Amino acid sequence: MGKLLELVTKELMIIFIAAMPLTELRGAIPIGISLGMHPLHATALGIIGSLIPVPFLLIFIKPIFMYLRQLGYFKKHLDRIVKRTLKKSSKIRKYSAIGLIIFVAVPLPTTGVWSGCLAAILLNIPFKYAFPAITLGTVLAGVMILFISSVFVAL
Repeated sequence: MGKLLELVTKELMIIFIAAMPLTELRGAIPIGISLGMHPLHATALGIIGSLIPVPFLLIFIKPIFMYLRQLGYFKKHLDRIVKRTLKKSSKIRKYSAIGLIIFVAVPLPTTGVWSGCLAAILLNIPFKYAFPAITLGTVLAGVMILFISSVFVAL
């Protein structure tokens, strides 16, 4: 029973880490591997965890941002986030959903699911195009992180 609980706890932890805005699957996969998970298992959990917030972000991020901007206190901070995201999203603006796939797939800081959702909203990419693009970008990022993590584990 203890071993099963430990496995479930590790899995939930990787899903939770992958769903967080800064770490996403870029942190979750290497952590899962370092905890002794099979690399493919850690990757699958990382992808699932990263995709959990996507529909909620695509639906609710705009109304939440609009509400928070009205509060004054958050306006300056939110404007900085929006400006930074738009600055990094020139490829999305040029190529729309294909650009969104590339933006989310690039395994660099601030180019993941959360930033991709914000960019999709700011650039008015409809949900029916944004969700599949972000999903494909996440899977591609997961494969890249799996490969990079596997190379470092082999060393």
